[in-house]
This record gives sequence, structure tokens and C-alpha cells, in this order.
Amino acid sequence: MSLQVKSKQLLDARYSELVTRFDPERNLIWTLFNQDDVPCFNLDLLDDLLHHHTAIQNLGGQLSVDNMEYDLRYSVMASLTPGVFSLGGQLALFRELIRSKDRAALMHYATRCIDVLYLRINHFNSPLTTIALVQGDALGGGMEAVILSDVIIAERSAIMGFPEILFNLFPGMGAYSLVARKIGTKLAEKIILSGKMYKAEELYEMGLVDVLAEDGEGGNALHDFVKKQERRANGFQAIQRVRQRFNPVTYQELIDITTIWVESALKLTEKDLKVMDRLVRSQEKLFLERKEQPMQLNVA
Repeated sequence: MSLQVKSKQLLDARYSELVTRFDPERNLIWTLFNQDDVPCFNLDLLDDLLHHHTAIQNLGGQLSVDNMEYDLRYSVMASLTPGVFSLGGQLALFRELIRSKDRAALMHYATRCIDVLYLRINHFNSPLTTIALVQGDALGGGMEAVILSDVIIAERSAIMGFPEILFNLFPGMGAYSLVARKIGTKLAEKIILSGKMYKAEELYEMGLVDVLAEDGEGGNALHDFVKKQERRANGFQAIQRVRQRFNPVTYQELIDITTIWVESALKLTEKDLKVMDRLVRSQEKLFLERKEQPMQLNVA
């Protein structure tokens, strides 16, 4: 299959919950969550992301647009929902599957999450730098999606955290593996077990957030970062490869941990599920409050 055909498959794809754009000036592909309902990782979004990530991987780091070839250098994940990056896993679905003891369906959901994130963790097998631009709340699986990236740029008002412990569970799709590798196991367990929602500035001080931007300036901070990278791109990408070789995240590790998550989820009591019910209602309320806010994302 030619590069032109592969590029067309990436850029012309139409998704139900995702928008993609290419910035030829910065050799950058945008992956933008675009959900009309509660912004969470439902199966439709996961299917969109798997198709999109596979299309990026198929390019091998090259892209052809209007008979011009580009080296694809950056993959940026962000959200078009005002004030929300992602509210995480589809708690309403979890609640139903746990109550019906549907282990197979829970494992299917969890495995789809791993399939999606593993492609990004490995830079789509290309010399790409992955970036998360966080301009709102990233909770639970939303924060897991953030920490997949090599570089995290967050606006000051962004809130991130893992609320799963509040209903007696843990974030099982990569959180421990990724946070521990970046800032150590002690801090990873503190963040996961506290159930606390952290301000972007706190996570910046911990070393989890790489670039702290003022509110509304996340897009400009991204552009500044890319510009500065021009002088050291080769060295930076080499260090990424060294990091992967030194402390690789394997697919088997992720599957083993998410299997523990499924087993733990099926042990939740009705009391735990009632707490989950309250969080579902909180997600819906937060979405309704934030959806009317203006979006400041700059993808020019």
C-alpha cells in the first residue's frame, strides 16, 4: 500500500467521537476528543482511537499531503469539550456489567483500552513524540490517557486524579505502570490510593506534568515547546528510545494488571456500587456545567 493511500486513510477517516487534523508547519497530527455526551472512554471512542492509532502506525513516521511528503514528528491528544479532557472510564457501563457479573464484557472493555494505549505508549513504532494537552479535568481513565504521552502540557486550572479508590477499586488500564515509571512507585501509590484530585501545578511540582501553562495558553505553550524542540529533536527522540529500552512497558504487563482490575471489580459490593452511582451523576452534572463554556484550544 502506497504512502499516499495510507495518508488518505488517516486524514480522510470520519469518526463518531474523534476529530483529527494535520498541522504541516509543525509536522503534527491532532487527536481530538469530540463527544456530544458525557466525555468518557465508551466503546465507540475506543473503537475510533484504535482505528486512528493503527492508521498512524501504518504510516511509519511519514505522511503525504497534496503530493508533499512530511516527517510526522508529533502526535498531540487533546479535547474539544470545554473544561474537560476526559472523565475517564464509562462508569455507567461498569456498574451494569459488575451487577450482572459479566466478566467477559468487562475483560473485553479492558482489553480494548490496553490495545489502544499500547500503540501510543510505543510511539506507533515510529520516531514520534507524543504530547497530551490538558485544558480541563482528566479523571480516572482520563488521567491514564494523559500519562501515556512523552510530554504533558497542562493549563493551570486543570484537575487530574484517580477517584477509583472511592468506590473500592483502582485504575487498571496503565496508571500504576506509567506513573511509577515517571515519578516512582511511592508517589504513584500515594496518588492512586488517595483518591485526591490534584491541581496541575501540584503535579508539575511532582514531575508528572512537564509544562505548566496559564489558562487559555495551552495551545501557545504547545507551539513554543515544538519550536524549542527543533534544536534538540534528535537527542530527545534518542532518549525516548533509551527510556523504552531501559524500562519497557510490555503488553503482557498491562494485560496482567487489567485482569487484576476485572477480578477486583467483580468483588465490589452494592455499597461500593452506590458510590459509583454518585460519581456517575457527578460526571453528568459536571459535563452539563462545562459544555456551555468557550473552548480555548488553538489548533491553527
